[in-house]
Amino acid sequence: MNDTTDSRPLELLPVEARGAHRDVGRALGRWGAEACHRHLVRSDAWAQIMACRDRPEVPAMRALLRQAFPWIEDELAGLAEGLDLPPDEVFLWNCRGDLWALAPDGCTTVLAPRRLSHNEDGDPGFAGACGLAEVRPAGAPAFASFVYPGSLPGHTFAVNEAGLAMTVNNIRARRAAAGMPRMVLTRALLAAGSVGEAVSILQAHGRMGAFHLGLGQAGESQTWSVEFSQAAVSVRPVARAPLLHANHAVHQAQEDLPQVITASSAHRQARGEALLAQGADALAILADTGDAAEPILRRSPGDTDQENTLATADIDLNGNTARWAVYAPGAAEPHYRFEGLDRT
Repeated sequence: MNDTTDSRPLELLPVEARGAHRDVGRALGRWGAEACHRHLVRSDAWAQIMACRDRPEVPAMRALLRQAFPWIEDELAGLAEGLDLPPDEVFLWNCRGDLWALAPDGCTTVLAPRRLSHNEDGDPGFAGACGLAEVRPAGAPAFASFVYPGSLPGHTFAVNEAGLAMTVNNIRARRAAAGMPRMVLTRALLAAGSVGEAVSILQAHGRMGAFHLGLGQAGESQTWSVEFSQAAVSVRPVARAPLLHANHAVHQAQEDLPQVITASSAHRQARGEALLAQGADALAILADTGDAAEPILRRSPGDTDQENTLATADIDLNGNTARWAVYAPGAAEPHYRFEGLDRT
């Protein structure tokens, strides 16, 4: 990585959740309750989303969830119980990017043929309160994931026991008709056994919000850049040259997508592509502050999207098992190393 390092330790709280899906949600809720009551429910973002409670898309999204993924509905019910918050409010919060184009979720990803590298950018009010979760749902694949208090797993970075790795970037799609909430879909992908199965899940359901996914599987020779929106699921293989993705859709299939491209997203995309063209390493790119106004590594309290880099993940898919590491923002050495789901 470059010389811009951060000496602050990476504070990711451990959390384990296992058993029936409602039990999984309840454990995640209890773990995140203090941070949610201290910060989240007092935030402007929470107020913005709670103001959407009477929109007609909300009951339609709930109906779609209940029909297709009742087990995720169970996780959300357990999450609300553990958080000691009303279930309707917890559901709304987990639909934030579907209901509000400027929801505070960022991120930058560098995709290479056998490697996914990712800056997890989010609400700086959660610094020190996020976690690395080991989740073992009954009758479903286990996984390890970066988690935010109050949110379902699956919209950050994760690896499951099938060797499937996923990174997620916000796409700020403008208001669309009701469809499956995007965070429900990415939670569902953590139960997939392959990249193909994950893409099929996305294609099988109408979608409301939009995300970019980096997908890969241990032992495979390429990774995949996937953008999904209400309009399309577009899939681009990354078999040779690496590519970078910030927080707006760039695939040709999404060129007509109504979206918000913030200054930070546009600058990170341009700066990252320029560094790739110079042959820079993925971790050096993710630690870059060469664009002083809108850096890739985001640590300023005055960030224009009100987001900061909370952790960096580097996922190596060369072998039969995913080997991955998690860094403090800008740090030269990882704070955590994993082989599959096991910390080493």
